[in-house]
Amino acid sequence: MTRARLGSLVLLVALLLAWEAACRLLALPKLVLPPPSAVAVSLWHGLASGYFWPHLRTTVVELLLGAASGCAIGFAAGVALAESSSLRRLLMPYVVASQVVPKLALAPLFVLWFGFGMTSTVVITALICFFPLLENTLTALQQVPPERLELFRMLGATRAQTLWRLKLPSGLPAILAGVRVAVVLALVGAVVGEFIGASRGLGALVIATQGTMDTSLMFAVLVLIAALGMFAYQATLLLERWLLLPFTRTS
Repeated sequence: MTRARLGSLVLLVALLLAWEAACRLLALPKLVLPPPSAVAVSLWHGLASGYFWPHLRTTVVELLLGAASGCAIGFAAGVALAESSSLRRLLMPYVVASQVVPKLALAPLFVLWFGFGMTSTVVITALICFFPLLENTLTALQQVPPERLELFRMLGATRAQTLWRLKLPSGLPAILAGVRVAVVLALVGAVVGEFIGASRGLGALVIATQGTMDTSLMFAVLVLIAALGMFAYQATLLLERWLLLPFTRTS
């Protein structure tokens, strides 16, 4: 274990101990702020009884479907806009306009159009993932060094060859950075979508705990959401290392 990870673990333990001590010394009601020990008990009971697992599976499926579809469409749109300046001038204002509208405001419309369930949540998640991939892909493909582009033109490379052999490899780190951002936002989109248009999922479970005023259980669900987000982020880092490995070997 590196010093940075050990220091992060020590900081986490210190924060949890301080939280526990504050709750006990100030005699805070569990309804207002439960101590970490009560949250841990709720988390353990929910996992051991199987109560959390259907909700966790639903959120994971929504996260995967929404992130995959949103990233794929965003990447394809980014390539198309980068390769066509006329298309970029035509569509970019509409793309930006679609992103400045809060997704929470659009959620009731998606529920009306796609029904109450997973489909509307996946659409919201995909819409949130779309723009980071589009913007990063567009920027990465436009920032290829001009001398390399000129070299490919002198060698008689076609537009497709230039894109596949020069622009995409050069822009891959920036594109993968967009994937990391999109995956984190995808979880936000899935949970927000479940707030409004789902009866199952971690977001729906947060709303249910509000109704029962079980704050310890709510914190336990938030811990699950945070853990899922960390796992998804680490998975994207592993994917990035795997995709960039051929380029690090040749450099």
